[in-house]
Amino acid sequence: MSDAPLLQVTDLATHFHTRNGVVKAVDGVSFALKRGEVMGLVGESGSGKSITGFSIIGLIDAPGRVESGSSVKLEERELVGLPSAELRKIRGKQISMVFQDPMMTLNPMLTIGTQIRLALEAHETVSSAEARRRAVAALAQVRIPDPESKVDFYPHQFSGGMRQRVAIAIALLHRPKLIICDEPTTALDVSVQAEILVEMKELVAELGTALIWISHDLAVVASLADHVCVMRYGKIVEAGPTLDVLTHPQHPYTRGLLDALPSRSEPGTLLAGGAGAEAAPPPRVAKETAPQTGDAVHYVRIEHVAKRFAQTPGLFRKLAQKAGLSKAPAAVQAVDDVTLVLKRGEALGLVGESGSGKSTLGRVAAGIYAPDSGFVRIDDAPVMSAGDHPHKVTTRVQTIFQDPFASLNPRMRVGDSIAEGPLAHGLIKSGEAKTYVRQWLAAVGLDPDFADRYPHQFSGGQRQRVAIARALAMQPDVVVCDEPVASLDVSIQAQIINLLIRLRQELDLTLIFISHDLSVVRHLCDRVAIMYRGKIVESGPAGQVYDHPQHDYTKRLLAAVPVLPGAVTT
Repeated sequence: MSDAPLLQVTDLATHFHTRNGVVKAVDGVSFALKRGEVMGLVGESGSGKSITGFSIIGLIDAPGRVESGSSVKLEERELVGLPSAELRKIRGKQISMVFQDPMMTLNPMLTIGTQIRLALEAHETVSSAEARRRAVAALAQVRIPDPESKVDFYPHQFSGGMRQRVAIAIALLHRPKLIICDEPTTALDVSVQAEILVEMKELVAELGTALIWISHDLAVVASLADHVCVMRYGKIVEAGPTLDVLTHPQHPYTRGLLDALPSRSEPGTLLAGGAGAEAAPPPRVAKETAPQTGDAVHYVRIEHVAKRFAQTPGLFRKLAQKAGLSKAPAAVQAVDDVTLVLKRGEALGLVGESGSGKSTLGRVAAGIYAPDSGFVRIDDAPVMSAGDHPHKVTTRVQTIFQDPFASLNPRMRVGDSIAEGPLAHGLIKSGEAKTYVRQWLAAVGLDPDFADRYPHQFSGGQRQRVAIARALAMQPDVVVCDEPVASLDVSIQAQIINLLIRLRQELDLTLIFISHDLSVVRHLCDRVAIMYRGKIVESGPAGQVYDHPQHDYTKRLLAAVPVLPGAVTT
């Protein structure tokens, strides 16, 4: 009996029956998992890996269903076809799930202690005092500091990483036999991710729990899993011990995923996995340029920039402050006396964790925020006007945002979005707009006929290409890229990286590339600046900073990056 697998999945098929036909999200998947074993389930968006996890735990809603002939056995007990009441007894007690977004698990209206008490009461009878004691112990187990007071916090009072720890604590409450983690560290900083990975390893070893780790991050899986299954189009295309699969991949799809990783290539070279978009050269327009008064070495000057955010008090708060009953809310010093200089055509990587001030600095550089002090100049011309009401006075710097869906107007065709800025600033005439837009879509590797589509009709990677086309259609000299590949699959990320490398060369662009993904920054950027609590703590040539970090924070950041076996080191 001891050799029998804890979980045996055989010919699992989950199909979605829609008006447009049947979508085979999971199509004949089989694998087995022993007690205390960690399995990585990897693949890109749409591969079926998350639906596999939901199918095991019985969370498939109509029009989806687990097809007859599928088998999911937990300790030789068949779960497929069990009544809902029976599945509820298993869910949370014997099998737990940790989702990518912890707010899917947590109720914003209830304290953490109350939520843990409710999770306990779902499967056993406990007194209020016992529930509180166990809630404090659960938070301590996942290394939440001061659990005695934190147990009375609401979810919004925790950071993203702390919320994910709470979700893991709830998943571990009943010491389940199996935990399914669905991309639980995707949105987290590298150092927070590293802490959670270490804790998961220790907890699995301590509790003897089996773990399925669903991810598209191969390096994370390499650092955690004993064996790995690679999924594509609802099927497992390759499976085996993690080290074997990642160092000697047999299937072309697995090889393609590995080739698309920046850590597998020399910095600055086109990524093999990202090739495919045979893009046309970008269009040029004759634009009036001011005579170059600055020099190419000090092309972009960000000097002594500071930016604070203060909460504006309401009427009652103002009255209370005047009466001495309330203090003014403390301002947040997002950027604190930062000076950076970029050469023309250079790519600078701006790296730091959430809250370090990197995005705020990028928005000041792009003329979106006015600095409280200091200035930004491009080729010795100011980005912002002077005076009490400063505003952006140049089109020479543009921004590519992390989420193109949020930055594109959902009610406008993408062709109109791309043409809007160039028309408003007189870069093109209205009769030229259609041709100009088509040329830009071709330049970013999209079909020019897509100009008449709306943003929701594109995939995430395609939308990011549209956002790049819209920014570059303004013919900027400097582009601020704010986490433009953070939410993309590895092969789509590789395509966007290749696109940026090519367009930077063809247009002689100067890039400020903001990211918390250190491998992407190493690949794309000539120099790197490390931000911590609003200050630049270290900067220099990328190779030098990565190979010989001087500041303790840089060392901690680099040490936290999961390393894939076989990565190129320079």
